[in-house]
Amino acid sequence: MTDISLYNYDLPEKLIAQYPAVQRDSSRMLVVDRNTGKIEHRHFSDLPEYLREGDVLVFNDSRVMKARLIGEKQTGAKIELLLTRETGGLWEALARPGKRLHIGDLIQFGEGFECIVESKGEDGFISVRFNSEDFWSSLERFGHTPLPPYIKRNDDEDDEERYQTVYAANPGSAAAPTAGLHFTDCLMKSISDMGVEIVFVTLHVGLGTFRPVQTDNIEEHKMHEEYYQISEEAKRRLDLAKHDGRRIICVGTTSVRTIESDGEGSTDIFFYPGGREFKMTDALITNFHLPKSTLLMLVSAFYDREKILEAYKEAIEKEYRFFSYGDAMLII
Repeated sequence: MTDISLYNYDLPEKLIAQYPAVQRDSSRMLVVDRNTGKIEHRHFSDLPEYLREGDVLVFNDSRVMKARLIGEKQTGAKIELLLTRETGGLWEALARPGKRLHIGDLIQFGEGFECIVESKGEDGFISVRFNSEDFWSSLERFGHTPLPPYIKRNDDEDDEERYQTVYAANPGSAAAPTAGLHFTDCLMKSISDMGVEIVFVTLHVGLGTFRPVQTDNIEEHKMHEEYYQISEEAKRRLDLAKHDGRRIICVGTTSVRTIESDGEGSTDIFFYPGGREFKMTDALITNFHLPKSTLLMLVSAFYDREKILEAYKEAIEKEYRFFSYGDAMLII
């Protein structure tokens, strides 16, 4: 189960969603029952039919930053940064082209918004310090929505809204917690009105979530740490639900990794078949994930690798839309 090739599958490029669905909850939803193995083909707006009073839905309320910055050095050389994580006043970033940068270089992004390179690591990683009186306002002004590389187009105005969940609150993610993109305010109200509890946690999506596995043996893969937070009230409600035997349903793999971690801080938790057990999560709403990704390994650990790949094969045959702007999967 630790061979990376076991988590590969062939996906026609035409099924990689380039744009979001016209309406968030009009996405298709493949439903997998872990007890019976039954697969159903529904729409996301049908989700309430699979919920019951007392269930707890866990959402990651992290907000996507305009984390993509395009600037230039004092020499005029163009530099692109993807901000991934802030620690102690320094931002970790992926730089392209990283080879052009040296410690002490100044990168200018706009009037009054610049950074200095403090250190360099491997694979294009750098640490930078920004010189700005109001970092977040400057980032909002000069930054761009960080669409994934498999979306082969430039970001547009619609992405500022659609590559963001309707409940996003705490800025800090370099990518969207995409399972939540299917929810509308109306759908969430309907779910709440039927007696389903809604709990918010925070995990700022960074390289730990979307960095590809580069080892043949997945046990050798090291997850990058990502900041997360669970409030005392959220923890109390989750513990009570678990004590009462009520279902905890995570919206997205980042919500899973948050509630399966302890306390607050940074997590590098990594799920794969034969690894750690799920202690809190009873059901999962997720999207369709990239081949050989840690996200595919997590859903394989939650259900069954072969059966997940069989479900993916059926989704491909029925031309579901894949990845960030794609369709959804409910594993119950």
